Amino acid sequence: MNRQIFLRFSGALLAGCLFMPAMSWAADEAPDAFIKRVAVETLDAVKADKSLKNGDVAKIMQLVDTKLVQHINFRRMTALATGPNWRKATPEQQKRLQEEFKLLLVRTYSGALSQVSDQTIEVKPLRGDQDEKNLIVRTEVKGRGDPIQLDYRLEKTPGEGAGWMIFDLNVLGIWLIENYKSQFTKEINNGGIDGLINSLTERNKSTAKKSA
Repeated sequence: MNRQIFLRFSGALLAGCLFMPAMSWAADEAPDAFIKRVAVETLDAVKADKSLKNGDVAKIMQLVDTKLVQHINFRRMTALATGPNWRKATPEQQKRLQEEFKLLLVRTYSGALSQVSDQTIEVKPLRGDQDEKNLIVRTEVKGRGDPIQLDYRLEKTPGEGAGWMIFDLNVLGIWLIENYKSQFTKEINNGGIDGLINSLTERNKSTAKKSA
């Protein structure tokens, strides 16, 4: 498969994480086991549900609203993508940014679900020099053509109900946060935090019209 298809496929895995059914798991679940479980559940769910495979945005959004937050740390993801300007934003601006960024990711990657067919995931052994605040699980996507690198950056949530959460994704050497960070910086330089919010809002409206 070419680069564009695998970028979409990585998005499918990210989108899939958003709507996995709520379930409990051991707080001491290994990070590589967590990624393996989520990846397999995601692929199986997409293959078994035609509406998800076809990228039904309404269904995805409904499930996101009711089942979300246990696998993706959107607040940290948005803060990292926004950079130092995140601390300058008001609580309301931070809330709007997080909501619009989440919506952008879900709508952008909903179409990627149709790319899932016979792919499988191989999780690589963990490297020993990592900590729970910035741990990377490396995997390979196997299907037609050569295996493709797909890595996840995780953090361990503390306290009751502790578990792993994804806050960044790397496909073919491109980290999602870094990719959006450069775009966000340009928007903020041109129009401030409100300019970025307005830009994301307009992009989401445009994407919604195209998928309608």
